[in-house]
Amino acid sequence: MIRTLMLALSVCVVSAAAFAYSGTEQEQNACRRDVVRHCRSVSSESEFVILACLQANRPKLTVACRTVLQNHGQ
Repeated sequence: MIRTLMLALSVCVVSAAAFAYSGTEQEQNACRRDVVRHCRSVSSESEFVILACLQANRPKLTVACRTVLQNHGQ
């Protein structure tokens, strides 16, 4: 599930249409702005790189995105 979510997050910067196949819409929306705001430079990298970026920026993330990460054991 985390792999799917992170893939969705990496794709969100490029194409919102790609979200139809991964993660819930709520989860994607919860972290979309955080990926754009804090991890734009790695948004084309693997989902693990994006996840690491989100984790490194955890204090700056919105409460909603932090909750998604926590719900998935991150």
